[in-house]
Amino acid sequence: MREEFLHFVWKNKKFKTKDLYTVSGDIISIVSLGQINYLAGPDFFNAKIEIAGQLWAGNVEIHLKSSDWYAHNHENDTNYNNVILHVVWEDDANVFRPDNTTIPCLELKDIVPLDLLDNHASLMKSKKFINCEKDFTSIDNFTREHWLERLFVERLEQKSKLIFELLKASKNDWEKVLFCVLMKNFGLNINGPLFFDVAKTIDFTVFRKVKYDVIKSESLLFGMSNLLNGEAEDSYHKNLQEEFAFLSKKFRLQNNSLQKPNFYGLRPNNFPTIRLSQLANVYKKSENLFLKVIETNELNEIKSIFEAAASYYWDTHFVFGKNSRKSRKKLTSTFIELLIVNTILPIKFSYAKNIGESVPEHIINIARSLKPETNSIISKLENIGSKSMSAFDTQSKIQLFNSYCKENKCLKCSIGNKLLLDNS
Repeated sequence: MREEFLHFVWKNKKFKTKDLYTVSGDIISIVSLGQINYLAGPDFFNAKIEIAGQLWAGNVEIHLKSSDWYAHNHENDTNYNNVILHVVWEDDANVFRPDNTTIPCLELKDIVPLDLLDNHASLMKSKKFINCEKDFTSIDNFTREHWLERLFVERLEQKSKLIFELLKASKNDWEKVLFCVLMKNFGLNINGPLFFDVAKTIDFTVFRKVKYDVIKSESLLFGMSNLLNGEAEDSYHKNLQEEFAFLSKKFRLQNNSLQKPNFYGLRPNNFPTIRLSQLANVYKKSENLFLKVIETNELNEIKSIFEAAASYYWDTHFVFGKNSRKSRKKLTSTFIELLIVNTILPIKFSYAKNIGESVPEHIINIARSLKPETNSIISKLENIGSKSMSAFDTQSKIQLFNSYCKENKCLKCSIGNKLLLDNS
């Protein structure tokens, strides 16, 4: 038995309400259950309950056992002085207000339907993938779509936390924030954390000054990423080394002690050399990249902002000094869509939130226009019959799995709630 199950029972009034009595024998009539409180303090605010013919307005606190009131030190917290009813699974102790009057208590263990208990126990049993995998696709479209939209916004909220941390650290420099998040996502899972650390160490005023000259911007990105150390492999490599040495002296750059980016385990097109050069070329073609990103709301126009390729040297190289078969190293449509999902939409969302706007409709429209992502979570959901049609679906489902399914938070999930309510 978990306390959140009792919250579910109370919120949905899933208990016998006829001939309802406190543990001391006073008759109870529930006028209003109250509003759930997600912050500190009693579990439900502004309830209205008639006890022994007297109408009370106040708060409701819920526990597994009455004695939990003292285990949680509520007797020392003034937030709980206005509790009018203590709802528990099992009453094992009297609970008193500061004036020594007893707080009325409702015990649930004998008034909750057995089928609800059985369904809850069945839902929470160990599973192969998720608790409700047998019934996941039986949920009606309205419930599912409404919940997925909430999850999509919740995922954006989660991603915005990092963005607001960067915004504070950069003293509200949105261009620097975008640069840091782009660096992180250009590095993907393997080099993303290192690229992100590099981005934070770079004085963005320096990058602003050099970004129109790819040799300079590449030398800065490569040099700060420790990719220009050692003997020069060829003239291009030497040119970058000399340029980085000049920039280091001119701007007093502190070459960091970070490790070198990884090449091992990556496909050549994802090598850090290629990704950093591509990013340098994205910035070369856009004077105010952040402003462009914010003002552009059509998917194809956003994609065009990132239609760039690595410098021509990399047409015949993946690493310095080693020739390879000639191929233009353009950012692929798939990679650009990943950037849009993981960088552009969160940036747009965070900016709107920062200036006090609600979630712009175009963010959801863009997500619905992007192809669905492919990963193990999405594949397993498809195996139980939940097909994803867009990145909106996959982002929502990733949030669903990570924040609810994996944590067994079925009672805080609209799908879990619907299944329990429909089957009880």
